[in-house]
Amino acid sequence: MGQKGLHTRKNIVEKSLHLFSVKGYYHTSVSDILAATGLTKGGLYGHFASKEEIWNAAYDEAIRIWKSIVFKGIRNRTDPLVRLETFIENDMQYYLGEDTFEGGCFFLNMLVELSGQSHSMAQQIFRGFVQLSNLIQSWLREAQQKGALREGLDLREIANFIIISLNGAAALYISSRDDSILTQTVSQLKRYVRQLSPDTVLVEPA
Repeated sequence: MGQKGLHTRKNIVEKSLHLFSVKGYYHTSVSDILAATGLTKGGLYGHFASKEEIWNAAYDEAIRIWKSIVFKGIRNRTDPLVRLETFIENDMQYYLGEDTFEGGCFFLNMLVELSGQSHSMAQQIFRGFVQLSNLIQSWLREAQQKGALREGLDLREIANFIIISLNGAAALYISSRDDSILTQTVSQLKRYVRQLSPDTVLVEPA
């Protein structure tokens, strides 16, 4: 594919990602994509065979954008818990808080819309959340091996709780645009992670 073809394909993906983010997958028509890109049907289908194929490419681009934001500076963090805290802050403050996608959290929005509508597309997104959980578990395991976490913790449960908390905060923030939701989520999750330290004194309820 020549440079012109690559540019056209990139334009289709970027414009479609914006449309899917704002309008949703099912409310975005091929006509919408044609209008946004200025292409004819022949020009569009010369690059993608279907709207779902365009969505797959847009999803991959959304993943690339998200990773470039939430993993920024993480490789420099040798402490796995600091790595996790940096990820949480990046996700809340710089991914959501900076309105990376106009419609809010692209992945959460798509998962809600596609569940019950397209099993394969919804599962593709859900697998992304599972992979993220596995990554967080690996950081927690590393911290545990370094003696920074108590023994006997259910690392999968902790990782999933963090992801659920982030997604819950995302849903509330999208509906309210209240920045305090982001800052409170970051501070509460950081406090939660630090309470997993072996030095933390647990107080039994009376």
